[in-house]
Amino acid sequence: MKINQLSVFLENKPGRLSAPCKALAKAGINILTLSLADTRQFGILRIIVKDWQNAKTVLEQAGCVVNVTEVIAIEVEDRPGGLAAVLEFIEKAGINLEYMYAFTFGRADKAAIVFRFENPESALKLLQEKGINVVGSIDLYDRSAR
Repeated sequence: MKINQLSVFLENKPGRLSAPCKALAKAGINILTLSLADTRQFGILRIIVKDWQNAKTVLEQAGCVVNVTEVIAIEVEDRPGGLAAVLEFIEKAGINLEYMYAFTFGRADKAAIVFRFENPESALKLLQEKGINVVGSIDLYDRSAR
């Protein structure tokens, strides 16, 4: 139940973010969620789209450097401490969390969190053992269409 995420490397200069967004828009590809991280010289635009293979091709044809990364999306209770409880399981298991970001997708009592783990297989097993709802790509794409 891993999801393919595209990481697009961008120069940290004005106007660089719009190029991949325009390329995807022109191809009719909708961005379901994204995150942008930056340093002084470059940024990494992380995006999840339904047709990631086509999006990767479109972005590369637009001159972007793109990597595909497996991430895990989960549902957490949308309440104070909902995320903290999940992070406690992960920390106690000694699983390294590289980064995360959140988004909404149509359920008022739940939030969705995307995680990138150093060892996604171990993380996936732990999350499932703890009864945490891991969101598969089909479920994610269906919910985002609502």
